[in-house]
Amino acid sequence: QVQLVESGGGLVQAGGSLRLSCAASGRTFSNYLMGWFRQAAGKEREFVASITWSGGSTYYADSVKGRFTISRDNAKNTVYLQMNSLKPEDTAVYYCAARLIHNNEYDHWGQGTQVTVSS
Repeated sequence: QVQLVESGGGLVQAGGSLRLSCAASGRTFSNYLMGWFRQAAGKEREFVASITWSGGSTYYADSVKGRFTISRDNAKNTVYLQMNSLKPEDTAVYYCAARLIHNNEYDHWGQGTQVTVSS
């Protein structure tokens, strides 16, 4: 059973930084794509960033390019999202997700962690 547990959310002022963590367990993730998504109040969930577990190839939404960095620590089975230069519009619940690389949809999700950026 795949388990994804996020942590690291909180309240930060605009321009500040936070690092989210996603601890993954339940299987070997070498063939997985790990992603971060977010959902702001009243809005649809949106893609933020993703990384291949094996090769470390990364992808970012245009809205976070240059500010957010996704990374993984294979030894700790943990994926990180370093968020810098945070803006009030980054306020959302952030979710970690996983899918097999050849699948089209993410089928494993964490419970989410709240990030609030004050102006």
